[in-house]
Amino acid sequence: MVDLQNNKVLFISGIGTNVGKSFATGWLAKNLMAKGINVMTQKMIQTGNKNFSEDIDIHRKIMQIPYADVDNDNTTAPVILSYPASPHLAATIDKCDIDLNKINNATRNLSSKYDLILLEGAGGLMVPIKDQYLTIDYICENNYPVVLVINGILGSINHAILSLEALQSRNISLKYIIYNSYFDEDAIIAEDTRNYLKKYFSIKSPESDFLIMPKLDI
Repeated sequence: MVDLQNNKVLFISGIGTNVGKSFATGWLAKNLMAKGINVMTQKMIQTGNKNFSEDIDIHRKIMQIPYADVDNDNTTAPVILSYPASPHLAATIDKCDIDLNKINNATRNLSSKYDLILLEGAGGLMVPIKDQYLTIDYICENNYPVVLVINGILGSINHAILSLEALQSRNISLKYIIYNSYFDEDAIIAEDTRNYLKKYFSIKSPESDFLIMPKLDI
C-alpha cells in the first residue's frame, strides 16, 4: 500500500452508482486498522435515509467496531437526505440546502481525533452536489487524494478510464484503485476487465496501488 504519512483524508469515489463504495470503504478501513492506523470513516452526504446513515452502518459492520460518539452525534454523517437520489435532487425534494461548511467542519473535527479519515462520497466523480457544483469540484477544492472503486461488469473499462482522465485533468492524486469482486457475475468479462484495468492503471497511474477486494459476507 502507498505511504499515507502526509494524507489525513482520502476521498472514496467510484466509477458510478452502486459499485460498492461503502463496502470498499469499510474494507479499506479494516485493513488500515490492522496496520496500526487509527482510522475513522465518514459519509459526505447520505441520501435515502432519515436520522441515520446506512452506509456508516456498513462501515462499522465490516470494520467490526461499535458505533462511536462521532457516529451517534452524526459527525460521521453530517448531511442526511431522505430521498434516494443524487444530492442535488435529494436536497431539492427535502427543500433544504447542502451546507458544505457543515461537512468541512465535521471532517476537520474527525481529523483532529484520528490519524486518517476515509470520506465516502455519493455516486461517482461527476455527481452534482448542487446546481453546477460537482463532487469532483469539492474534491479538487479540498485537495483530497482519491480512492477509486471499480468493478468488472460490462462497461467498467470505459467508466474507469473516463474517471482516471477526469482526475488527471484536475491534477487530483489517485492513491488506490479498489476492484470490487462482488459484481463478478460473468467470469470472462470480469477477468478481462480486471486484468485490462490493472495493466492500464499501472501504466497511466503507476503511483497508485491496485487492490482487489474479495466478496464480503457481513
